[in-house]
Amino acid sequence: MSLLEIRGLKKTFGDISPIEHLDLDVEAGEVVGIIGPSGTGKSTLLRCINRLETPTEGVIRFDGIDLCDPSVNLSEIRRRMGMVFQSFNLFGHKTVAENIMMPQMDLLGTPAKEAYNEALEQLERVGLAESERKYPEELSGGQKQRVAIARALAMHPEVLLFDEPTSALDPTMVSEVLSVIRGLAGTGLTMMIVTHEMRLARDVSDRIIFMNNGGICEQGTPEAIFDHPEKAETKSFIYRMKSFTYDITSEHPDMFELLSQLEEFCGQQFMDAKRANEVRSVVEETVTGILLPAIRNNPGSTAGICFESGEGGVQRCLTVDHSNFPTGVDPFESSEDAISLTLLKSHLRSIESPEPGVTVLAF
Repeated sequence: MSLLEIRGLKKTFGDISPIEHLDLDVEAGEVVGIIGPSGTGKSTLLRCINRLETPTEGVIRFDGIDLCDPSVNLSEIRRRMGMVFQSFNLFGHKTVAENIMMPQMDLLGTPAKEAYNEALEQLERVGLAESERKYPEELSGGQKQRVAIARALAMHPEVLLFDEPTSALDPTMVSEVLSVIRGLAGTGLTMMIVTHEMRLARDVSDRIIFMNNGGICEQGTPEAIFDHPEKAETKSFIYRMKSFTYDITSEHPDMFELLSQLEEFCGQQFMDAKRANEVRSVVEETVTGILLPAIRNNPGSTAGICFESGEGGVQRCLTVDHSNFPTGVDPFESSEDAISLTLLKSHLRSIESPEPGVTVLAF
């Protein structure tokens, strides 16, 4: 018998059904990464599992217990099943240690001294051993999320559910939280992780579930899902998560928006600062020094850029689609800005044109 068994799960909110007849088994000690587009029921699945949401239809069994049975003791179930939310949910008027102590004392009846010692132990586990007397307002977002993880661990759960644990964080704070989760993955703790951090899902998961259209579209090992997906929907999603695209539709694009989105993408790809800065330089120089002057000289023309990153940002290329320009016009060949081309070439291995209207800049 699996630790967690779900059969025919359905959840509706009015006319919306984010989950439609989902079946899933999770084994004890397994780490399951859950990925998919926004709005496809990933977070709703976790909230149904720990009964923060009541399923509309179906059965959820945890260790043989039917969680949809009206007589089930939900407090007991939630004690055995921890959850880490996007938004930390810390009490601002309590110290870090008190935030971790409260659930132990209220739900487990743990004496204050024992709960305090447990809080210190778990804070050390997440790298915050000196923060027990601080208040949440004194912590960064990454530190707050680590406190939330320590609070969940202090309850010694059999299953730990993560609902987008890094989505509310600045990109500079993501790595500290992911490091803690990676450390937990090797301890034998059963975990289900809803995440948009593809490298995290790949690194820590025994199995990846791709959710789409209210159910499980495809599942398998990280290698199978990320390198050899079978379903068209999975292939499309994985490609989008590994690439950054932006359309230049006028001579006055929102460069702040473009570069902010690019910075976020580089963070998701776990690029170090040097590589991320190089990507920014190449994209900014390509757009402002090559494409925009060409668009001004050829009114009505547009271009698209697509940056693709290999593992850790080591292998990178920027594909520029300028096929919308008049026949015979190549922005890279017709550029009057020799400085821009020189700066680009200083960062690149090659500039190639595999087909008319397309230029590939390889890092």
